[in-house]
Amino acid sequence: MSGTQNILEVSDLKVHFPIAGGGKVYAVDGISFALPPGVAFGLVGESGSGKTTAALACARLNDITAGTIRLNGQDITRIEGEALKAARRDVQVVFQDPYASLNPRERAGAIVRRPLDLLKVGTPAERAARVDELFALVGLRPDQKELFPHQFSGGQRQRIGVARALASRPRLIICDEPVSALDVAIQAQILNLLARLKQDLGLSYLFISHDLAVVQHLCDRIAVMYLGQIVETGSRRQIFTRPSHPYTHALISAVPSPHAIGGASSRIRLMGDPPSPISPPSGCRFAGRCAHAQDRCRQAAPPLADTGEGHAVACHRANDPEVVAAREALIRAAPSG
Repeated sequence: MSGTQNILEVSDLKVHFPIAGGGKVYAVDGISFALPPGVAFGLVGESGSGKTTAALACARLNDITAGTIRLNGQDITRIEGEALKAARRDVQVVFQDPYASLNPRERAGAIVRRPLDLLKVGTPAERAARVDELFALVGLRPDQKELFPHQFSGGQRQRIGVARALASRPRLIICDEPVSALDVAIQAQILNLLARLKQDLGLSYLFISHDLAVVQHLCDRIAVMYLGQIVETGSRRQIFTRPSHPYTHALISAVPSPHAIGGASSRIRLMGDPPSPISPPSGCRFAGRCAHAQDRCRQAAPPLADTGEGHAVACHRANDPEVVAAREALIRAAPSG
């Protein structure tokens, strides 16, 4: 590895959950990616793709079956106790539901201060000053420290969640669908807040979403997950202007944003449901829903192959004329401007 050390490096990560009566759920099944400093990295896919499980494993909130996770160069895959607590100062989480993730019996100021107390950051006076600083940073008033979560709006509750995540001055924040439970207008406010904090504080984000329009707004790099595996990864521009995997085509065609590729006439409608993560098929896991699948797709799993400039795709047919033509038709359908 050359240049600046990555904040996060994930290598062949697997998270399998045993089920009663035998068998297991292959929730995350061998993914690898790197997150450089100051970058917002999006993991996107349908519900059940494994994106949230992968992200929580990166914070060691899920048990890891196999693979390696390195945070700031330190292998945190198997550490426990005080070593894990120390590592978590550098990685915090903003959760999806801004009400369920807050203790309803604690005042907002105490909620934000909790990580500082648990991690023993600074003196009591320094912790109190840090809470004041954080409230100002996320756009909350000082007097709101004394209120309980139910006394805030959904957007304000998520600002409390962001302030709590920032308390220990982490270098990496995992955002697990942080705006999906909010109204559209409030979503924009929270996304703009996250973008500003990233710029001002030099933060890195691992951003989880099923909504490519949200990811397009905030993320610098994007990885597309399907049934526990990454099928395509690249820069925001590469994913939105040169998508190579048929599943990425389908996701982008569904983006409602007027600035995204595709419109209603170009919507790609997938047939059927994803296969069961308990017994994933051999070969390409998307083959059963792919309009371009051939026998080789069902027989052998395609590797995630580099196509240049940090863009990689796991598809046997990514460069075949039929698939390239489908991509070009999607791009032509993009609204002008």
